[in-house]
Amino acid sequence: MAQVLRPNTTGSLFATDGKPHPLQDTLLVVTLVCGVLAFVTSMFHSLHLLSSWAGLVGILAGAYGQFISETTRERFGLIVGLGLSGVGFYLGLAYGGLFGGVI
Repeated sequence: MAQVLRPNTTGSLFATDGKPHPLQDTLLVVTLVCGVLAFVTSMFHSLHLLSSWAGLVGILAGAYGQFISETTRERFGLIVGLGLSGVGFYLGLAYGGLFGGVI
């Protein structure tokens, strides 16, 4: 039971193993930012270009982040970002797509 009383002294918010993961943390932040951007802008029909492209970038960054992630905290954040990116991407496609009817 001693492990229950031991404080968590890790330096990173996302790494639970005590080691730095700069690439994984960067992909996590990019996925979350693109996901929130895609989700919020998908609520407006005229911003379909922004929501679809941000969603696509978020999906690609999140997929690669899932492939190389090492801790559960990173995976949890990536799944949240992937979900937001996916919703924003598909709503952006429904409202006009990646190219807005140009192609």
